Amino acid sequence: MRAALARVTALGVCGAAPAGAGSDGPGERAPAAVWARWWQRGAYLPVFRAGAGPDGCGARPGLAEPARVALAERRRLLPYHAALGASAGLTGVPAVRPVWWDTPEDRELREGGDAFLLGDAFLVVPVLEPGGGPSAVRLPAGRWYDTATGRAYQGGAAVPVEVAADRLPVFARAGAVVPVRGADGEVEWEVWAPAPGRGGAGMVVRESGVLERMVSRWEEGRVVVREEGRGEEVRGTARVRGVG
Repeated sequence: MRAALARVTALGVCGAAPAGAGSDGPGERAPAAVWARWWQRGAYLPVFRAGAGPDGCGARPGLAEPARVALAERRRLLPYHAALGASAGLTGVPAVRPVWWDTPEDRELREGGDAFLLGDAFLVVPVLEPGGGPSAVRLPAGRWYDTATGRAYQGGAAVPVEVAADRLPVFARAGAVVPVRGADGEVEWEVWAPAPGRGGAGMVVRESGVLERMVSRWEEGRVVVREEGRGEEVRGTARVRGVG
């Protein structure tokens, strides 16, 4: 699985942004726990080619539920993946990036293990070995949030990683404005509170195909998200996380 992830990152840096791991999975003899990690990681790659072997999830006890959860997360993040794909086509900046992408001067990030950035919003920590995972990861500079707990961390240092069987460790950048698919199929906004005195941004592809940029900032004690250049607050449901 490590080699497959390295290929995806390398292809993105070389300009082939829509890349993903193969549908053949980690191997026929791999246990269900390893297959589950394969599915979980796939939810955060530009191309998600799902697989479970010739007999499907039912032939691997313990895989069906992790696969369902991973697919639900993938479905939720589809608007974000669409925005990253559109942006990559315009700018050449890939969706999956090395953790040192924004701060190449931080040489310690080059020893960041298997973690990768998914756009500007997320840092994903894959679990590639059965029965465990990394105990810490070095975050790029700035404030980050553990998406599972909402706990804030200051980047530029190593922070603890909580590994659970049903999800991968994922950190969100403070200020990120992430378009997600709501329960009704409409686009909603997952907003990660900016650090005090700072702002953030995000993108969405409208039905017209136009890529629009949103900005977040604190205004009168609350986090506000506006359409860049228009000043209007975004339409639809916006849920702010990382506050309180």
